[in-house]
Amino acid sequence: MNVMKAQQTRQIRRAALAAGVGAVLVAGVLVFVPDREREAAPGPEERAMAAVGAGAPAAPADLAALIRDRETWLRAHPGDGAAWAVLGSAYVQRGEGLADPAYYPKAERALRRSLAVAEASAAKSAKSEGAAKSHEAAKSDGADGAAKSGNSGAGTGGGADDGKTGAVRNPEALLGLAALANARHDYAAAKRWAETVRGRHPGQWAAYPVLITAYSGLGEYAAAGRALSKLKDLRADAPTLTRAAEVYRDKGWREDAEAKATEAVAGAATPAEKARALHTLGELAWERGEPAEALGHYNAALAVTRDQAASLAGRARTLASLGRTDEASRDYQAALGKLPRPPYALELGELYDSMGLDGDARTQYEALRERAGTARGNGVNEELVLARFEADHGDPQAAVARMKSEWGQLHRSTEAADTLGWALFRAGQEKEALKYAKRATTQGVRSALFSYHRGEIERALGMYGPARRHLADALRVNPHFSPLLAPRALDALEALGEPADGGPVDVEGTGPQAPTLTRKTPAASAGPADPAGPATPAATVSPSAPAAPETVTPVPVPPVATASAGASVPGA
Repeated sequence: MNVMKAQQTRQIRRAALAAGVGAVLVAGVLVFVPDREREAAPGPEERAMAAVGAGAPAAPADLAALIRDRETWLRAHPGDGAAWAVLGSAYVQRGEGLADPAYYPKAERALRRSLAVAEASAAKSAKSEGAAKSHEAAKSDGADGAAKSGNSGAGTGGGADDGKTGAVRNPEALLGLAALANARHDYAAAKRWAETVRGRHPGQWAAYPVLITAYSGLGEYAAAGRALSKLKDLRADAPTLTRAAEVYRDKGWREDAEAKATEAVAGAATPAEKARALHTLGELAWERGEPAEALGHYNAALAVTRDQAASLAGRARTLASLGRTDEASRDYQAALGKLPRPPYALELGELYDSMGLDGDARTQYEALRERAGTARGNGVNEELVLARFEADHGDPQAAVARMKSEWGQLHRSTEAADTLGWALFRAGQEKEALKYAKRATTQGVRSALFSYHRGEIERALGMYGPARRHLADALRVNPHFSPLLAPRALDALEALGEPADGGPVDVEGTGPQAPTLTRKTPAASAGPADPAGPATPAATVSPSAPAAPETVTPVPVPPVATASAGASVPGA
């Protein structure tokens, strides 16, 4: 009897799924099942529905099952608009989970088909309603009847809302399109779609995770914070806590971010939710320069689910910082095999560069360009990673052109500001570069890379006090932030030396600078450190006592290039 009851329950659920009872919410679907039927174990399609309905990634196998189920259903029932929305949203998540942009055109077709079905249904309903009202109006006598008939016709035309009624009645498809736009890094479009839903349905919680991603991509961090507050009012679960950690991280609230991610781990309802929260803890630990702790979190995430490719890349980054380069290379390659994202190829290429493996580095850089090109063909904007690559390993002028275009499209996150500033610097436009470097380092998130970039720009401008401060800050925040650039930060700081006697002329960098710098030459015997000098990273402290300072001329900024001239790649 229990077996028969379970089979009946499964049939009821599948029937509800097939009939489109589920409602797609930003990233998923909620399925109604009577309480008396809930004791049966859910199938893979239902698990995928529940996962994305909670704002969490579905297991790859479950998501694949959901896609197969919806494709089969729609071949027989092409007029099911809700099912098209489910399928389109599932395609979006599948594309993100595999870093396969070929799913995105399929997702867009399915979601727009959902809108078209809803629009046709709305038009049919409006026509029927208008006909009924006209019929009633025809029964009236004289001018009053004619006036009523006229008002009825006006209402019918307005009801279509210039072709938008179907969209208004189908917020699920709009949110699917918003999630697709975020996946393609078109944050302005994602913002428009999701704000449309929020305006019509302010209580629909699923709009807010999409808005948070869109606002963050545009650099609208205050708006992201407001969207998070509304999401927390509507929903309290592990995915919401993880979102909160990410928003707090962008604001520079490190302790709060860690607390929320820790809560998310404890409150996770599924392995996927727990793995994502553990990954977030790993990212936070890495950014604050605690590689051993980060490694523990990444390992824990991978123990929960081996499908967490992002944690493989995070572990690779951490292993590289610990000098375990062979293991780091292995994990990067494994991560790229599961999730071939261009940023991972850039990181692996720079690891090889730092090891003097020029040919291997070039292979990764070419892979980066190839993958970015494929993504562009499927509507994905990879300009940010391409600009980062061109600035350091290719054509800085091309990097500037890419990022100025992005900035003009209002993609103004701290990462975009840093990338544009660095590209300008590498192209020889130091004064303009500083404006963007300042923006990147004063909006909340503490990034060793951003501080390093600003320090080098200031050093090139002769602003030695601020340069020394920001280079030291980069190494203080994370002494191993890049296997290629962290050693250069140390070299730059050493080249600046200690401040002149009496301290720097201009601490803030707004007035005249000291014409010379002093570098301490270590003596043979040990002694106390110079109390007049600023704190320096532990890696630069010598156990020897300082001798008399010597006056040196500032060292020019070295070019950021690969170890081999052959690694230089022309602009796209």
